Amino acid sequence: MCFSMFITRHLQSILTALIRQFPSIMVTGARQVGKSTLLKHISGFEDKNYQYITFDDPLQLAQATDEPMLFMLNHTGNLILDEVQYVPNLFPVLKLNIDEQKQNGQFLLSGSQAFSLMARVNESLAGRVAVLKLLGLSLREILDIAFNAPFIPTQDYITAREKQLKSIEDSGKSLWQLIHQGQMPRLYEQETNWEIYYASYVSTYLERDVRQIANINDLNDFTRFMTSVASRSGELLNYSNIAQEVGVSVETIRRWVVILQASGIVYLLQPYHHNHLKRAIKTPKIYMLDTGLMAYLTKWLTPDTLQRGAKSGQFLETFVVAEIIKSFYNQGIEPPLYYYRDTNQKEIDVIIEQDGVVYPIEIKSTANPDKKMGSAFKTLKDQLPEHEINVGTGVIINQYPKKIWLTTALVALPITYL
Repeated sequence: MCFSMFITRHLQSILTALIRQFPSIMVTGARQVGKSTLLKHISGFEDKNYQYITFDDPLQLAQATDEPMLFMLNHTGNLILDEVQYVPNLFPVLKLNIDEQKQNGQFLLSGSQAFSLMARVNESLAGRVAVLKLLGLSLREILDIAFNAPFIPTQDYITAREKQLKSIEDSGKSLWQLIHQGQMPRLYEQETNWEIYYASYVSTYLERDVRQIANINDLNDFTRFMTSVASRSGELLNYSNIAQEVGVSVETIRRWVVILQASGIVYLLQPYHHNHLKRAIKTPKIYMLDTGLMAYLTKWLTPDTLQRGAKSGQFLETFVVAEIIKSFYNQGIEPPLYYYRDTNQKEIDVIIEQDGVVYPIEIKSTANPDKKMGSAFKTLKDQLPEHEINVGTGVIINQYPKKIWLTTALVALPITYL
């Protein structure tokens, strides 16, 4: 299946709304998730006629670094500034310009290194910038579905979602082909060699981002670290185990995990906390945010071997968690997501907390869901005080193609409901 050169991104609606409300908007995200393409696509929004400048251009980079005031004199009007993490000297000048012009929508900024970028943003542009996060393509975007609400499994959500359902096969691929292929836009816009694409992606990320952020003598160590993390996606984050496998210190692994977070490569799912949860484990779980990169790093080279392999459940869980995260980020919302596990090994894959209600979610590879799969939901409910927290509809995300109510408070939903 070949898409047109621009795939409609759900972040666009909140981005255009914020252009009317803030003088600058920052779009962060991993390399090649489509930040530049999105900003270029809306460059003519409401006749603002943005001029696009990328700091991958060495001439633009040199002037903005050495003479930021002169750079701004040479580039008047509304600007799209791409890869702004390379020009920290420009941020104070942007602040001055914003304070003088007092206009919304002056600058659209993008960057793939939130590690250093957000420090500059918070220092110079606090109160003057809205920050959005863009991940790879969501399943809704791949299937060209306009529905754009965050995944909060209320009856209202389920009813609204059912009006815009499509089969995964409408993409021309199976679920496992999509999971293996990953969610980078380029892989959907044109025919691209998958293995070469991700090999180049890792190489570029290491050389352009990791080297700049951290003083790493041997990038092979960092590559082994990325592979170790990818093999543990969906598991409790155990710094010591990863350090032992990679052959570096625990403190080094802690720093490197922060780099992956800031680069939009991984997401740390925090444990759900409440005073009444006495036995809850407090360690976060780590998830890759692109299953194609995860498959490349762990050497699952075809969809068939991935589907039949021992890690298939891990990949499916990673895919689903990333889809839920995207549904919130695409509305400009920090995901209110957690997980639960206690010392008795009772576990809930995902908990969504919204307006005093928690929604427990289990993710299963099965196409034969049953109510026993939600048994841990009762454990959670029994511990939480009803006057403080309500437990909403429980959900089993699974591969059966239709919605099934297993009890009045437990529903099995196909992946297409995300």
